[in-house]
Amino acid sequence: MSALTISGPSSTLRRDLGLVGRQIRYEQRTYWRNRGRGVFTFAFPLMFLVIFASLDRDGHIASLGGIPYDDFLVPGILAYGVIMTTFTNLSMTTTILRDAGVLKRMQGTPLPRWAYTAARIGSTCLVTATLAFVTILGGILVWGVHLPIGALPGLVVTLLLGTAAFTTIGIGMAQFIPKAETGAVIVNLIVLPISFISNIWYPTAGMPAALRTIADIFPINALARGLQYAFDPRNHGAGFDWTHLWTLAIWTVVGIFLMLRFLRTPQGEQV
Repeated sequence: MSALTISGPSSTLRRDLGLVGRQIRYEQRTYWRNRGRGVFTFAFPLMFLVIFASLDRDGHIASLGGIPYDDFLVPGILAYGVIMTTFTNLSMTTTILRDAGVLKRMQGTPLPRWAYTAARIGSTCLVTATLAFVTILGGILVWGVHLPIGALPGLVVTLLLGTAAFTTIGIGMAQFIPKAETGAVIVNLIVLPISFISNIWYPTAGMPAALRTIADIFPINALARGLQYAFDPRNHGAGFDWTHLWTLAIWTVVGIFLMLRFLRTPQGEQV
């Protein structure tokens, strides 16, 4: 009897982790079979990379020490892709699941709520990792972008922290979207204007100081600048841009708070 008592929690954890793994596989199949979502959150950033890189293939940025434009654009588009696959995707799909009553019905299944949430986050991380690999590989092979090997630690940490921040904020954002039909509009009204003042498409050094201050508050600029620091050929070292990493860390804490608040309130269980 004592042996059964000791092994009970361990068996429960293994069962729950198995459920998480199966749910991740289901989430992956659902994501890639939904062509509209795949195009909007995965293919769009890559399409923008091809377009913008082709428009200014041999350009250099004088305000950044004359570095090639592609060295600035590739990490910027990577940041945009991370935001699309995490914040945009999760905020819209979570709202749809809430309005369809799926979140409430999940409570009557053997899958614990934490395991379901972990599976959705895990699936999102897999998509983000795939996008990052394709973007970086394309930047190196097609556009000749140079990524210093020594900067890989900073690049990886920035990607992980950015993914954590925008994933948690994306789930928590659902509580501010009244209806699923308005999700895409609200999310894009947030992401697109801020992205244009956040060093994703072009350097913003020449913008008014007020706009730069606004951009510095939000995590979009922090993620873009952090990734661009790792790619910048002028920088040497491990690629850690601590100022913007701290901004991402703060927003991760905010995102966790918003996510837990959403999951614990009746709004997260709305039919």
